[in-house]
Amino acid sequence: MLDSSFYTKADEILSKHPAQERSLIPILHEIQESYNYVPVELLPYIAKHIGISETKAYSVASFYERFSFEPKGKYIIRVCDGTACHVRQSLPVLERLRAELNLSDKKHTTDDMLFTVETVSCLGACSLAPALMVNDHVHPAMTPDKATKLLQDLREEEAKS
Repeated sequence: MLDSSFYTKADEILSKHPAQERSLIPILHEIQESYNYVPVELLPYIAKHIGISETKAYSVASFYERFSFEPKGKYIIRVCDGTACHVRQSLPVLERLRAELNLSDKKHTTDDMLFTVETVSCLGACSLAPALMVNDHVHPAMTPDKATKLLQDLREEEAKS
């Protein structure tokens, strides 16, 4: 069960959009930006507000890979495994990140909610392969050692804040 702050934030987001079906994706996007995931418990609340069924809200939210029903870390690391990145050894980068963060193909987020590691089919940065993205910043020509250094830099940045 979500605490009331989630509904307060949802009300704030809902107030910026017309109460229409076409508002669903922008609303879900803002909620995802706020929490790094879409709490599934909010879907009935949103659906009622914009006048659609809970099933419709859930089917839209679950259709798009960009929306997640699981909480994600502050730093979302997306490792590209598209053809160019895969051929240029993105898998060892992924394996290093998972090893350093004690993650696996089943566990994507660290217990402290600082890091989430995912694979994506393409970042659209093929000429920079292998590439990964941390939140919205692309990191080109990645190697396992560069990935370790990136984690170290992110941890240092976090310690300063």
